[in-house]
Amino acid sequence: MEFLKALESIRCPVLDWIMQAFTFLGEETVFMVLAIVLFWCVDKWKGYYLLSASFVGTVLSQGLKLICRIPRPWVKDPTFTVVKSAQSGATGYSFPSGHTQGAVCAYGGIARMTRRRWLRWGMGLLVLLIGFSRMYLGAHYPVDVGVGLILGLTAVLVMYSVFQKARESTRFMYGLLAVLLAITLGYLAFVKFWKFPADAYEIDAITGTSNYANALKNAWSLLGSLLGLIVGYTADRKTQFSEKAPLLGQICKTVLGLAILVGLKVLLKKLFSMLSEDLFWDCLRYFCMVAFAVGVWPLSFPFWAKIKLKK
Repeated sequence: MEFLKALESIRCPVLDWIMQAFTFLGEETVFMVLAIVLFWCVDKWKGYYLLSASFVGTVLSQGLKLICRIPRPWVKDPTFTVVKSAQSGATGYSFPSGHTQGAVCAYGGIARMTRRRWLRWGMGLLVLLIGFSRMYLGAHYPVDVGVGLILGLTAVLVMYSVFQKARESTRFMYGLLAVLLAITLGYLAFVKFWKFPADAYEIDAITGTSNYANALKNAWSLLGSLLGLIVGYTADRKTQFSEKAPLLGQICKTVLGLAILVGLKVLLKKLFSMLSEDLFWDCLRYFCMVAFAVGVWPLSFPFWAKIKLKK
């Protein structure tokens, strides 16, 4: 806590804003945009790789949160304050840092795929700044960030080797997806049926949710995302879509596709919330989003490949 309190003592509005900006770069929305742009415009296998590495890292991170059940810094020490702008993203237990793990999977994954040294160093520096921002804002202890780095790096390195084989064999890819599905179902069963201590069900006054509710929501979201990825991959094997297109076509398909995806996310959230509060609907929402991004929207790519500026 001494290190966090030292950071607390140097806070100011400008630094708060800068660190919140770095934290934002480690959030789920930014990662999804990066993975989708890679998938749609650069190399779909790089997109598959980032999505799968992030999936593995998230399961590891969320599982450790429930096993270790380390409270957030402001819960452990009520005299310690968290920067208000970071409160909404600081849900669940503190250890390990999900933001840091996600940043390593996103930017570390990009670093692993590129041979450009400047880009590797840039991505590494960005990961470190995101991790530091989580401590500065008061959301995590140093050990949370350190373990988040290790988990993310493990997922990035292991899945990179795995995807070298998956890219060459459809059967191997389906085998990988089956293993990921079994892990997800196991994690969901663990969260849903294990009897956790009473503190797991207590509502945090700052975030407005319990650690258990957050973990269960994440488990259903992960299942929906993976099922969507499986359906999308199957559709891709049938269509064999190409990511190539003129610059104007790439811009149009990316902007419109992301707009539809965001609209789908918002619309389904409102629609399903009217039907029921059951988290199954959250699973279905993420399934629809990933299936659209991976399997449905690529059906339009032959059209965008014809869009170019006239000379």
